[in-house]
Amino acid sequence: MNNLDRILDEAMALPHNQQEMLMQILQRRIIERKRDDIARDAIESLSEFRSGKLKSQTAAEAIADLRSFLQNDLSDD
Repeated sequence: MNNLDRILDEAMALPHNQQEMLMQILQRRIIERKRDDIARDAIESLSEFRSGKLKSQTAAEAIADLRSFLQNDLSDD
C-alpha cells in the first residue's frame, strides 16, 4: 500500500467533522503554496525585466508572439 492510500485510509477513519477540518486545512495550505509560487515567479520576472532579460511589449505584440508560439508548438506534434 502506498503512502497516499495509507493516508486516505487514515483520513476516512476520522470522524466526519475532523475530515472536514482536514480538508479545509489542506485547501488553505494549497492556496498558500500557490500564492508563494506566484509571488516567487513575480519577483523573478521583475528581476529579469530590470536586468534587461525581458522586454516590454504591447498587448498586440504579446498576442502575436503567443500565436506564433502556439502555431509552432502545434506543428511539432
